[in-house]
Amino acid sequence: MKTLIKIEELFLVALSFYLFLNLPYMWWWFLILFFAPDISMIGYLINPKVGALTYDFIHHKGTAVALFILGSFLHVQWAQAAGLIILGHSSFDRILGYGMKYSDSFQHTHLGMIGRTPTA
Repeated sequence: MKTLIKIEELFLVALSFYLFLNLPYMWWWFLILFFAPDISMIGYLINPKVGALTYDFIHHKGTAVALFILGSFLHVQWAQAAGLIILGHSSFDRILGYGMKYSDSFQHTHLGMIGRTPTA
């Protein structure tokens, strides 16, 4: 099942890139901005609760879809592009095992714990 879900996420990355190609931006902007959503981790400088809130909001696929649809209706192409970049990035994160964060620590995600396990 994990492999099937990772394949699904890979298709979402590919779909977001394909749709980005239909916007009036050079394809390489997608690659340059692909990791921009990780700026949302800056909330962790305040505390884990704020960090989880900012990280989860930016990495939520609903945020990505809402931005894309809003940009489509209002003819705001940068919003469409941002939505596609967030969708592609979030799907890529899921492939790597990074999920939505719980407010207790960065390592605690909805997909399980990430990072190194503590040694005794």
